[in-house]
Amino acid sequence: MVNRDLTATLPGQDPLILMVAPSWQPVPPSGIDRDQVYVAMPDGRWHGNPVNACDVEEGDPPEPDDPTTVLTVVADAAQETITELLWQAWPICWEHKIGMHPRPAGTADDGYQGETDAAGPPVWWCRGSQDGDCHDVSLVGELAATLPGKQRRALRRSERKRDGRQ
Repeated sequence: MVNRDLTATLPGQDPLILMVAPSWQPVPPSGIDRDQVYVAMPDGRWHGNPVNACDVEEGDPPEPDDPTTVLTVVADAAQETITELLWQAWPICWEHKIGMHPRPAGTADDGYQGETDAAGPPVWWCRGSQDGDCHDVSLVGELAATLPGKQRRALRRSERKRDGRQ
């Protein structure tokens, strides 16, 4: 789903991959393998935290255990990898021309600290301007629908060409 947003907003960028980095430490007594999974560029480079970061001693599950959390964590890791390795904000809010971040739907206020009771699907969220007009831009995976007309048409043409439907 995150790669759909990448294709829509950065035409020509190859899809991101999940990369496993083996742990250099022996398996702990808990028996939980600590290999780390990262969202990486097609050449294997990544930046930031793994998508399966946890602290088992604190009672965290070894991996996210629900689809909404997994999608949010992967979107966040993808955003960090693209931003840091390509040196550009991604994705961009077309209205405010600033970078966005994934968070649960309906948490549009600027005071969100990562913990919420919101059960909504993850969205790309924009902080807005200095006037505080924060807003949810789109569901993660559906940024193509928010593109300005010219870019949306170009995306559809490239999809048809890729699928051999010219």
